[in-house]
Amino acid sequence: MCNITLFSQIIKKIDRSIFKKLVKEKQTDKGCKGFDSWTHLVSMLFCHFAKSTSVRDISNGLRSATGNLNHLGIIKAPSKSSISYQNKRRDSDLFRDLYYSLLGSLGQQASVKRSKLRIKVPVYLLDATVISLCLSVFDWATFRTKKGAVKMHTLLEYDGKLPVYVNITEGSVGDNKGAYNIPLEKGSVIVADRYYNDFPMLNVWDSKGVFFVIRHKGNLAFSSIEERELPTTTAQHVLKDEEIELTNPQSKAKYPGRLRRVAVWDEENGQTIELITNNFAWAAQTIGDLYKSRWEIEVFFRDIKQLLHIKTFIGTSKNAVMIQIWTALITILLLKVMKATAKFGWHLSNLVAFIRLNIFVKIELQKWLDSPFIEPDKPPQNVVQGDLFS
Repeated sequence: MCNITLFSQIIKKIDRSIFKKLVKEKQTDKGCKGFDSWTHLVSMLFCHFAKSTSVRDISNGLRSATGNLNHLGIIKAPSKSSISYQNKRRDSDLFRDLYYSLLGSLGQQASVKRSKLRIKVPVYLLDATVISLCLSVFDWATFRTKKGAVKMHTLLEYDGKLPVYVNITEGSVGDNKGAYNIPLEKGSVIVADRYYNDFPMLNVWDSKGVFFVIRHKGNLAFSSIEERELPTTTAQHVLKDEEIELTNPQSKAKYPGRLRRVAVWDEENGQTIELITNNFAWAAQTIGDLYKSRWEIEVFFRDIKQLLHIKTFIGTSKNAVMIQIWTALITILLLKVMKATAKFGWHLSNLVAFIRLNIFVKIELQKWLDSPFIEPDKPPQNVVQGDLFS
């Protein structure tokens, strides 16, 4: 019989020594008066796992766990005013740095073996998603005249399906502008949609030894230098494979080198997808498969918006919004680690729902992950039916 709640065991996956080091570096417990950084983290993780809709729900939810709070490493349940105050005051960079630290220590556990892509180099998927906000309440989050929003510029690692870089900006910042500072790993490949047709940025990537596969815009001005031979028996969806150079003087000045253009037919959506890349060695089918893998980042955005508490916010300040987003990323990291290490074939949505239903149940986490449903006892094999009238 386990004496620790499911939520407590999930929290224990976070290395407290890493967290304490970050707290000491950033001095986030200075003058905290009881509601320290660890209690703040636990409160925000509870917000996502329980999908609490307000600071009152967080406070009351943790208060209902009386007797089990010591297993969470906190002395007493925080009040709603304490949560609101520290969401506004405590530096959100603490939770950002914690996410990256946990990604380094736990991220490998969430990685899965590639089943479709034939290349061995690191693959990263780049995109941005808009999180809408009410401009009259979140007046700092400019987007449009009457709408507010923040934008998550995300670089997702293909194997672990987890962000290795997130830049949270105002909604009005362009997708390509939010990607200027992404980390560049020589020999890796970045896959992105047409919004990243930024030739100065692509030229920097090329100079750093980074490959890219980008869907180009329909008005791209280019001339064909050499047509490559198409496969005769395989990859019949490949329509074009050629080397090109840009003909627009401004574009050519920004990207003077050659590019490879690959056009593939998308049977599912009934459309032609035209791609540009700076890799001339891979098969055209590999280029097409790389772009097809970009859908994984859309799945990630869907999961974090639908499964966690990120579409509405419990605080209105910029710092409070940042804290809620970064703790959501910590939550999905923990969820993906649990999903990857479980013997049972969880869907992420089912795992979130089951944790929510059993969050304060005392059951061994790993056994529950491996076998969430108790099999009924089988009847004895050698039971002889009695004769009622004998």
